Amino acid sequence: MAGFEFRVRAVLFDLDGTLVNSDAVVERVWRVWAARVGIDPASFLDRVHGRPGQEVMAEVLPDRPAEVNLAENAELLTLETAYADEVVALPGAGELLASLADWPWAVVTACTEPAARARLAAAGLPTPEVLVTADQLSAGKPEPEGYLTAATRLGIAPNQCLVVEDAPAGVRAGLAAGMPVLAVGTRDLRAVEPTARVPGLADLEVLEDGVQVRVLG
Repeated sequence: MAGFEFRVRAVLFDLDGTLVNSDAVVERVWRVWAARVGIDPASFLDRVHGRPGQEVMAEVLPDRPAEVNLAENAELLTLETAYADEVVALPGAGELLASLADWPWAVVTACTEPAARARLAAAGLPTPEVLVTADQLSAGKPEPEGYLTAATRLGIAPNQCLVVEDAPAGVRAGLAAGMPVLAVGTRDLRAVEPTARVPGLADLEVLEDGVQVRVLG
């Protein structure tokens, strides 16, 4: 795929697993929850990344009231924020965001705004002007609301936005929003078909002529 370019006007990033490595923190708090409710965490941990926690809880324990899931997810997000200092930037994230300094970009994440800001700060990454978090939305990934909201706030048409994602739910959200999706990382994406895929952010560069993201060979 050497020299392949996405010619867009903005780049919309997922946060966890895309810009920062927070897997250990996320799985740590979900193990706490699993122990509390008496469930083997191995039975659902592969489903927690990039999604609102209350939706995961509803799948794992379908008979629970929604308000219980919302309350317990709020507790988990508070724990995640408290553990934010364990979060680190993924290779290439800082350099890629620096190269986008003069161009529109945003972060769309399944965590809350306090948690997102804490993770970006802990990783030494800039916080974008447009930061779309789960507490601002009525439906999380795989629904497209988050990415469409980011495009609206940037004032750019959805088909002119490139989504950069690592998880199946986020890939589906970007595609449902009518945006090209570049998948990064090593998660199992056999159930979805992103527009393209690369091992990591270090395999990308932003060109001078508008927002053009080149996939390096």
